[in-house]
Amino acid sequence: MLFMLSTYVFFTFLDTSSKYLVLAGVSALIVAWARFTVHVLLVGVFLRGWREPSRFRANNLSAHILRGGLLFGSTMCNVMALKTLQLAETTSIYFFGPMVITGLAGPLLGEWAGWRRWLAILSGFVGVLVITRPGVGVFGVGHLFALGSMLSNSFYVIMTRRMSASESSESLILFSALAPAMLLLPTLPFSHALPQDGWHWFILVMLGVFGAGGHWMLVQAYRLATTTALAPYPYSQMVWMILSGWIIFHQFPDRWTLVGAAIIVASGLYIIHREHRLRLRNRTTVDVEAEALAKKL
Repeated sequence: MLFMLSTYVFFTFLDTSSKYLVLAGVSALIVAWARFTVHVLLVGVFLRGWREPSRFRANNLSAHILRGGLLFGSTMCNVMALKTLQLAETTSIYFFGPMVITGLAGPLLGEWAGWRRWLAILSGFVGVLVITRPGVGVFGVGHLFALGSMLSNSFYVIMTRRMSASESSESLILFSALAPAMLLLPTLPFSHALPQDGWHWFILVMLGVFGAGGHWMLVQAYRLATTTALAPYPYSQMVWMILSGWIIFHQFPDRWTLVGAAIIVASGLYIIHREHRLRLRNRTTVDVEAEALAKKL
């Protein structure tokens, strides 16, 4: 639980630092490239890739590149959204992602959701509408970027789930950062808005530390506890985002953002609860069938 809570503190630092840099005039492309490049270097150092390079071998390189491209798209859209939106707004829209994944898992993975989970997905969408309020002069380009980031990340998660059966964990961690870093490399000559002082350079380097550190703690959390036990903890990021936006940028979400966030979080928690109930039911069914077979044998 402590690892999971620390993970989302690090991810809050990552988003806060990204917003701080782009508001200071640093190119969004430079911000994204530094985040992924430092991540790659840290993965190589801490996983000691020079000792057993075979652990990082890609069985399906094209799939790794596509997956990295999706993470690149999610990161770039998130950085662009942070230019105009509050941290709490982008996070609230991002939390709609698990519901989108639940909906896409049917046609893409064969894991179909029942009517109760679809009702929760629709409720979550209502929460997104409450936050963005299209048609009343609130919906803007920043909301489009936030939605794009959420959708791109949803496909990234689904690809990760499909590839985890054939690819090593080390290759998934490495290529998720290496592919975006290489994709961004040709754009750097056109990105002239560099940090202007040592403080901004320090924050730029720390982006990779926050990103890599958060992913490392996430892996450690899942090694020590079940997915179901940890499922509610990502929503703790909403608290850190609100505090960070208030302390660093003197921004506090309005009541509509808070109401929409509450609807999305409640819908997400219901989906987690429902999937846990179904998992327990399936496990019980398997146990009963096994016991009946054992009696016959």
